[in-house]
Amino acid sequence: MSESNKETMVVIGKLVIISVVAALLLAITYVPTSAQLKINEENSRKEILGELIPEANNNFEGVEGAVINEEGDREVLYYRAKDASGNIIGYAFFKQQAGAQGPIVVAGGVDSSFTTLRGMNILSHEETPGLGAKIVDDAFQTQFVDLPIASLGLSSSGGSVDAITGATISSKAVIDALNSKISEIEEAEE
Repeated sequence: MSESNKETMVVIGKLVIISVVAALLLAITYVPTSAQLKINEENSRKEILGELIPEANNNFEGVEGAVINEEGDREVLYYRAKDASGNIIGYAFFKQQAGAQGPIVVAGGVDSSFTTLRGMNILSHEETPGLGAKIVDDAFQTQFVDLPIASLGLSSSGGSVDAITGATISSKAVIDALNSKISEIEEAEE
């Protein structure tokens, strides 16, 4: 074996060792990191729910469905917001809906009588910047605070929500997400 071939083999050997060590370090840090990410996500969700129904003082009871997620846990369909005495004062939820450019994830809250939307928040979206992305603007989102459910629709269709100019599909997707999830919860709670 020539000197050049020996040097090449040494370099390849070092690269293999470095790759194996890096892979081991990634594997070692993955488990605790993924667990912490899951905890952070759950805390973030509770914080958002607390903003939607603040008088629940973060007393939210998850209502599980039959679907089991990748971790082997049952999926939470929605949350019952309870006061200090344990009485249900509302319902909070997360809903994914198809938008103009991709999925929109909406968080919402409704009172216990299903008559008033407490508010909503957009968690994620892929809508067009400057158009559909305006669904995260306060001017759009404040229209949903303490909105009667009977008025939850676009103003062009007889509702009380003004669509974002040039982004009717995104505006309608948010309303559809809220209406469908509220109907689903109301039916489940009967």
